[in-house]
Amino acid sequence: MNRSHNLRAVLRVRGFRRLLGVRMLSHLGDGWFQAGLAGSVLFNPDKATNPLAIAIGFAMLLLPYSLIGPYVGGFLDRWSRRSILYVANVLRALLVVPAALLIFNGDEGLPFLVLSFLIIGFNRFFVAGVSAAIPHVVEDRRLVTANSLATTMGSVCFAVGIGTAAVTLAVFDLASFHGYGVIASVAVLGYTASALLARWSFGRSDLGPDHPPAGALRSALASSGREMVDGVRHLAAQRGAAYALLAQSGQRVLFGVLTLSALLMFRSPVAEDGNVAGAVPGLAAVFVGGAVGNLAASVLTPPVARRVSGWRWLTLLLALEGLAIAVFGPAFTPYLLAIAVFFVNLAGQGVKIVVDTDLQHECADDYRGRVFSLSDTMFNVSFVLGLFLAALVLPADGRSVEVLFSVALGFVVVAIWYAFTGGRWALRVGDDIAQPDLEVDKVTARV
Repeated sequence: MNRSHNLRAVLRVRGFRRLLGVRMLSHLGDGWFQAGLAGSVLFNPDKATNPLAIAIGFAMLLLPYSLIGPYVGGFLDRWSRRSILYVANVLRALLVVPAALLIFNGDEGLPFLVLSFLIIGFNRFFVAGVSAAIPHVVEDRRLVTANSLATTMGSVCFAVGIGTAAVTLAVFDLASFHGYGVIASVAVLGYTASALLARWSFGRSDLGPDHPPAGALRSALASSGREMVDGVRHLAAQRGAAYALLAQSGQRVLFGVLTLSALLMFRSPVAEDGNVAGAVPGLAAVFVGGAVGNLAASVLTPPVARRVSGWRWLTLLLALEGLAIAVFGPAFTPYLLAIAVFFVNLAGQGVKIVVDTDLQHECADDYRGRVFSLSDTMFNVSFVLGLFLAALVLPADGRSVEVLFSVALGFVVVAIWYAFTGGRWALRVGDDIAQPDLEVDKVTARV
């Protein structure tokens, strides 16, 4: 009943509905573009891709922006976030066209790499901007519901993009550079629609920042390093949010190991006999398991976090994730893996909802852009680190019982660490997203 009330209250806010639409359309475009990208690089029978090459590919796409993210995050606290959401997606729509042409022609050299990096980099900037903007359209006491809905609907739209791309490729037998290029080009529609919705739905200052510092672009660039350090210090002072962010980073390292294992497992038949269609049923089962896990996280996290507290729910999710990997993973059969992926996505999505809400609840608006850029950096760097660790220990087909049990144990260790640090801190200060302090609510929901 309480969750239903909060969900209706959040959806009644016009500003939130529109911001949610902006995010959903953008993630739909991401699904189409990344389906074309993954198809051309990972599941192309004409290409031989070993574990280290996959890890290097992810690193080249994710790390450049991630390393500068905390610096440019200062601009999310300086410039209109509405304008950033608009411009970021306009630029991505323009960049997708030449990137798709390069995929179509099988030309994946340096220009393609640079374009892909820019498209994904602008996406990370966009996502950080949306997260920093949510407290401007939702009351603090309903942030956990808003984050649950926004994160899950974004994931659902991304999954729809991936799913429709996979069905199109399978039905029309387009598993080639030409087909992948066409699929990637459709992302233009999602990015353009998202940009226009952001531009038409909000005034320049509606999404913050509330108190942008004065100064020209040159002074902004000169002070970006100092502002980044200030953002790190502000986050470190909010110890409840900082502990949760570190727990999520540990989870992401382990998730990176699991991701490479799954990619190698499903890519192995493609590399051996070129049978892309043969990998589709197993991929579909895992895909559905993950999508249901995301949905379950959206349904469960708001009421459970309010009832038992955010830190206890985060701890339980991490422990449950480790148990699921140990029970369902070692058989390496697609349908048992789908069950494991359900719990992995339930935990991953639930943890992200809790962490995002912690950051919004504890961090001042003047620092939220930098804090979410730092969070995004830790999110991606931890994932890439897990990929490289996996590349060093996994066999070519991705199947290793020893690695899976080590990952399962790792999730339990992170859960125990967080329970003793984040949990103890939450009990000590008496503040948690379950019961935010409404007296210091700085948010006025814009309707």
